[in-house]
Amino acid sequence: MNVRQTIGWNLRRLRVAKGLSQERLAFEAGIDRSYVGRVERGTENVTVGTLEALAKVLSVNVSELFAEINPENKKPPGLRSGRKQKAP
Repeated sequence: MNVRQTIGWNLRRLRVAKGLSQERLAFEAGIDRSYVGRVERGTENVTVGTLEALAKVLSVNVSELFAEINPENKKPPGLRSGRKQKAP
């Protein structure tokens, strides 16, 4: 796995763990939603500034995005699509 794929894997893992959609993460980081998708797929070269913005929204150190991936782990699942139910 190359570095871009590692960053993408970790970004998706951390985003889903926080319950954030790509759209919400992008909005709070001040970047485009489609850019977040490309980063998660490992097709985008990310700048240090963008990594800092994403890490800040996720409340983690930038180093978390570079964490080594265990090859036995399955790809992090996505969030359930659709709108969240309103509380009664």
